[in-house]
Amino acid sequence: MTTEPTTLCAALRTAPGHAFEMRFTSTPRGARLARRLAAVRLDAWGIPYGTDAHDAIVLIVAELTANAVRHGHVPGRDFHLGLHAKPDGRTVRVEVTDTRTERLPRRLTVPEGAAGADEETGRGLLLVSHLATRWDWHPRPDGPGKTVWAEYAFPSRRRR
Repeated sequence: MTTEPTTLCAALRTAPGHAFEMRFTSTPRGARLARRLAAVRLDAWGIPYGTDAHDAIVLIVAELTANAVRHGHVPGRDFHLGLHAKPDGRTVRVEVTDTRTERLPRRLTVPEGAAGADEETGRGLLLVSHLATRWDWHPRPDGPGKTVWAEYAFPSRRRR
């Protein structure tokens, strides 16, 4: 990752807002495609590849979509990715919706949620909690399932 220059995302901050929404197959391939398309979309919105913001948001997308595939999979059902740059240009919101109702994400704290040193999984939401300004989940309003969301807020400009 590289450090963001102070002029990064100037176009995004002056734009009225951007949105990208798409359904993906609830498979590892679908999660990978969601991550790649989110990366392309962020770059097109003025959040360039290789910047801290781009890398953090793409990692958030990767973790939430991987969780939707691993923990939210219902045979024959897709997951939905929403990526929204708010009109204020300071926040990007990632939303991933699946159709599994009984497997809910735990609101964790670092000591309780940390996976053991020998475990290969279990750190996704811990990463999201460190990268995102805030995250949570809510029941899906139009049917069974849930939406897990995370917001990334751009660091405020440094004063000289």
